[in-house]
Amino acid sequence: MYETALGAASPDRISLLGHDLVEDVMGQVGFGELAFWLATQRRPTPGETRVFEAVLAALADHGYTPTAIVTRLTHLSAPDSVQGALAAGLLAGGSRFLGVTEDCGRFLHDQLVATDGALPTDDEGWDALALRTVQAQRDAKRFVPGLGHHVHKQGDPRTPKLMALAAEEGVTGPHLALFAAIGRVHPQVLGKTLPLNGAGVCGAVLADLGLPLELLRGFALLARTAGLIGQLAEELRHPVANEIFLSVDLNNKPVDPDPYQPPSLDGETHG
Repeated sequence: MYETALGAASPDRISLLGHDLVEDVMGQVGFGELAFWLATQRRPTPGETRVFEAVLAALADHGYTPTAIVTRLTHLSAPDSVQGALAAGLLAGGSRFLGVTEDCGRFLHDQLVATDGALPTDDEGWDALALRTVQAQRDAKRFVPGLGHHVHKQGDPRTPKLMALAAEEGVTGPHLALFAAIGRVHPQVLGKTLPLNGAGVCGAVLADLGLPLELLRGFALLARTAGLIGQLAEELRHPVANEIFLSVDLNNKPVDPDPYQPPSLDGETHG
């Protein structure tokens, strides 16, 4: 027997999450609410749904990112394969774009677990924990996930909005508290002020909502799927992919080969 609490079908009925799909779900449950419900197998509260859907909106599209460009270029190359174009864009979601959502959520969770349940109770305590966290990353020569943005250098507008929505709906938890504290104290360690980016705050919010940490990137990809469909729809009406292709193809410059030099056993590279 292969048990599942998700979808099941009989000749005259389709069930989903223990409910009749036709009578109880279709026209009754929004897609964002359903996505949350499918992942957790518990129905979210209206407040949780509102914040979750705000995360999806925040991650849906962010302009001509690599995910959008590769989707348009793949469609240019294979216009008969919409699924290929969408898949190409989704496969481009990684540690620099979209993947930060999961990286940040996991990172914050690891720091919280390391406290052995002794979580701070006020801003002073959160700031102290954040200071130790940023300093440890600096000492290890590692970046702090969710800190910095290549465009929004003076502040990512998505971040305060999501924090405000979470507070308004009463779903602010320890992940967001630590993330906010990192935003306050990191200049003391790094000597400069960096913005808390939207992908990072999304990871903190999703972790506080109790969604599986292993699937946080999946929710970012779910959101971006809608954005990529929008990119393809615009490409059909106002194509730019061929121009992008030609801007590279007509402006490349042949150069002499630059042979790869493997590192030697002593750690130095020899010609």
